Order: sequence, then structure tokens, then C-alpha cells
Amino acid sequence: MEISSEVYGKAPSGEDVEQYTLQNKKGTVVKIITYGAIVTAIEYKNRKGKIEDVTLGFDALERYVQPHPYFGATVGRFANRIAKGTFTIDARVFTLATNNGANALHGGTKGLDKVVWKAEPIELRNSVGVKLGYISLAGDEGYPGNLKVNVIYSLDNDNKLTIEYAATTDRPTPVNLTHHTYFNLSGAASGKSILNHQLKMPASRYLPVDAGQIPTGERRSVAGTPMDFSRTNMIGARMGGVEGGYDHYWILDRKDSELELAATLFDPESGRGLHLYTTEPGLQFYTGNFLDGVIGRGAVKYDKNFGLCLEPTGYPDAPNQKSFPSTILMPGHIYRQTSVFKFFVD
Repeated sequence: MEISSEVYGKAPSGEDVEQYTLQNKKGTVVKIITYGAIVTAIEYKNRKGKIEDVTLGFDALERYVQPHPYFGATVGRFANRIAKGTFTIDARVFTLATNNGANALHGGTKGLDKVVWKAEPIELRNSVGVKLGYISLAGDEGYPGNLKVNVIYSLDNDNKLTIEYAATTDRPTPVNLTHHTYFNLSGAASGKSILNHQLKMPASRYLPVDAGQIPTGERRSVAGTPMDFSRTNMIGARMGGVEGGYDHYWILDRKDSELELAATLFDPESGRGLHLYTTEPGLQFYTGNFLDGVIGRGAVKYDKNFGLCLEPTGYPDAPNQKSFPSTILMPGHIYRQTSVFKFFVD
């Protein structure tokens, strides 16, 4: 296994941005930059042995610092949406930056995906990785408390990409992190959509949303609906029955808080697949409904449904919905999350 680094460019702040490359003995490659703790590439073989990038992204830092659909980003302080950009803790109302209509999305206008993280390489007996850290100051985007965040990306010879998050704070604050890579197992440069990919999720309920994509509070059964992926289904087979496409939160049928299988994704044409394991209570599944022809790596045009996201995370809008599991991190406690993307070929 190998790890290397290089200067990737300069951020708008003038700070150097590095790119770390992790490679295992099977030729699988993962690339991470210190801007936004972004995964810029995951290169993996198909059933014929051809190695291709299976993630959407850009060729250069200049495009990542411009507005984009969170390609490969570490998202926070709060992934997904907070209704009307407000929440209350101990009778005090906090007002956030709103960047998704009336709502706050993915940490606001300058979340964790738009800052430069400090990084150090990690070499273990069974994996190589990089540890990235950032301190979000009290008041950033309206959030209370200083938040110290770490994320570790590591790759092993079993083709497992492990993402481990940890965070601490000095004041009660919402924390809900996730990873936002857009996958296309046919190959990001294939020009093919993800609608023929097959998906299975052990989730018997999901969260219906209103017109602003805010959960209504109901936990609805997937049975008999296009939301049912409890058995393997082709993604595009029933998506016509879901207005706008899939962009919903599925509640996993979990047994405990340890790593459990959250999804299996497979592309029959290339033979590539991945198993996703997580410690999180649920998963946001998004089919790239708002991709609008953005030009990505290698001048490839990313149209609607050319990539999908599988985002392990806590419940959306949890600070405002008391029936949802709490996402408030308290001083003296540690936020932890682990997710594992295990790639395979069949």
C-alpha cells in the first residue's frame, strides 16, 4: 500500500491545498484534497480489470472553490436541511445562513466543504490513510460553540474505504456530518446514467418531505411504494412514481449502534459494486436530480441522474423535530461516526 501527497493549488484564502493519494496492492486509488476534505477520485476496476474513476468531480481546485453540487465533500456542521434556518437550544433561538430557499443546507454558505483542513498521513499495518482536522469557530454560519472536527480516510487491501468522524464542542450545538461523493459505477466518464444501477437497502421506513424537502415528521412504511429497496431493485424502474426523483432519508432497520449494512449498490454492466456499512441511524439516497450539465473531469458533461449519493447521517431537521433522535452535541461528549464503502466486482 502506498500514500503520497502533492500541492494541488491555492485556496482563495491563500493557503496551500494538498492532494493525498492512497493506493492499495490491487490498484484501487482514492484521492483526497485538504480543501473541504473532498474525495476527488476513487479509481476501481471493472469485471474486465479496467480501472476507472467511479466518482463525479473536477480536474482542478479552481472548480472546487466555485459553487458546485458538493462533489466528494465532507458536509457539515449539519448535513441535509434545517427548516427556515433556525433552531432552539435551552430557550435560545439560533439563526443560520439560509442557502436552500428558506432553509439551511449542508452547513450553510461556507460549511466544512469550503475550508482548508490540516492533514497528516497515517500508515497502519493493514491500511494507509490521511487524517484531516479543522476548528469551526463559534458563530460560523450562525452555529453556537467552537467545534473541533477530525475525519480519517483510510484504504485497505480488501478495497474498503473507511471514513471516521470525530467532533467535540464547548457549547451545545447541532452536529450531523456526512460524505457526499457522487458515484457512477459505470465510470464517471462513461456518459451513462445511474438509472440501471441496482440498489438494496435494509430499510422498512422513510421520511416523507414537504415541498421544501423538510421531513413532515411521519415515519412512513416503504411497503408497496417506489421507496421499497428492501429487495434489490433497478433505481430507474419505479422512479417515475417519485416526484423529482429520489432525494429522501431512509430509516435503517438497525440492531445496534455498531457498523451495519446500509446499502448494496451494483452496476450489472461493469460488474462493479459496493457495500456501505455505517453506524448512523439512516441514509439519504439522492439520484443527482439537480445535475444540470455541469462540466466535470475530462470535460465530461454531468447531466441529471449521472451520479448518485449514499449519505449516512442523522435525521434531517432533527434540531426542530423532537420525535427524531437528537443531533445536539454536548460539551464533554464526542460525536463519532464511521462509514465503510467496500468495493467489489462480480
